[in-house]
Amino acid sequence: MTLAQKAAFYDKQVRERHIRNGFNATLTRMTDGNLGTGFMEDSDNDGLWTAMYLGGEAFRYAVTKSPEALQNCRESLDAMERLYAVNPVKGFPARSFERRGYALHDTSKWIRSNDPEWDWKSTTSSDEAIGHIFAFGVVAELVDDEAIKKKAVGLIDSLMQHVIDNDFYLVDWDGKPTLWGKWHPEYVNARPKMVGDRKINASNITAMLQTAYHFTQKEIYKEKAFELLHNHGYLENLMRPMKEIAKAPDDADDWSKMLSEGWNHSDDEMYFLGYWGLYRYAFNDTLKAKFKEAIIDHWEIERPEKEGAWNIFTALTGANEFDLKEAIWYLQEYPLDLVGWTIRNSERKDIDLLEPNFRGQTTKEVLPPDELDISRHNSNRFDLNGGNNGRNEHSAGDIWLLPYWLGRYLGVIGE
Repeated sequence: MTLAQKAAFYDKQVRERHIRNGFNATLTRMTDGNLGTGFMEDSDNDGLWTAMYLGGEAFRYAVTKSPEALQNCRESLDAMERLYAVNPVKGFPARSFERRGYALHDTSKWIRSNDPEWDWKSTTSSDEAIGHIFAFGVVAELVDDEAIKKKAVGLIDSLMQHVIDNDFYLVDWDGKPTLWGKWHPEYVNARPKMVGDRKINASNITAMLQTAYHFTQKEIYKEKAFELLHNHGYLENLMRPMKEIAKAPDDADDWSKMLSEGWNHSDDEMYFLGYWGLYRYAFNDTLKAKFKEAIIDHWEIERPEKEGAWNIFTALTGANEFDLKEAIWYLQEYPLDLVGWTIRNSERKDIDLLEPNFRGQTTKEVLPPDELDISRHNSNRFDLNGGNNGRNEHSAGDIWLLPYWLGRYLGVIGE
């Protein structure tokens, strides 16, 4: 089977049973891996998982000009646009939406829409925001359909104007910042320098503002970015070497200690999605060179995981070395069966366990993808155990199709 044939297999899997209201969704609550017993439900990250699928389909369209890929982009972008329209807060994206009465409601998150047939999920986080900006930027640049391009640019502008208007916060329906939607220096620079949130937030907001400026040419986005980079230390924050990220000291505040208990693999996902806008839309060549340095530094510390997506994202910098062989290995070895069967590797006698460490690396060599739990890119690939007795099936849309089509677009892998 070629990688192209595998992509076609996964594309069928996604379209047959992983599209919910245009979102890229998980099939869940299955019995013993029986696909006929499962159903799709919302998640806190419907916008993020859909953004990753949407980005992959935009890369696919750029490579193949496939009408199916273009239609998939159109449908998922419509769903993403609706996240902004279904709630009354200008420029604020909901986490998800659902038919009224269908979802098992957590009233702290689910809000009644003005449309009597729909509810929407609030408390949107920073990983949603960076996912949105990544996908909208890819679509705006690479999809040559003017209506789609215009919609993507409008969504970039809408979200980033909300962030500017609200002093670098995502502000929810109640007029308060969400728990994780915070890029203001007062929050970001309150963390000790070794706490990862200081670096990730600086990196992401810079990428977001650069993307907004690139497509809208509104000076406010460039002005605010330079203000953060040079007046509030965000350039220093985002350039901090990854080897310096560690646990907060004993005298740090409790929030900083909580944020730095261990390596955050969701942050890795946010970084690499943000690197598209951080590097590709850099304001000038000097910053572009610095951002490339930061990306390579991050990739170097990720190399033991052999994470196909992170290796291929690193290739966008033009780096000579980005572990292409390992990226192809990841794509080849990922199983066709994406059901969450229970996996236990910790009892194996053929692996050498490492001492507990900050990064959560359990073995010197990562196990092949088909010997591990099925997981998204925000998981630790050194987790030896996982799964849940076949109660869910993941979508290949974000797990496999994104890195494959990105690699095809960048020209580093072929069919």
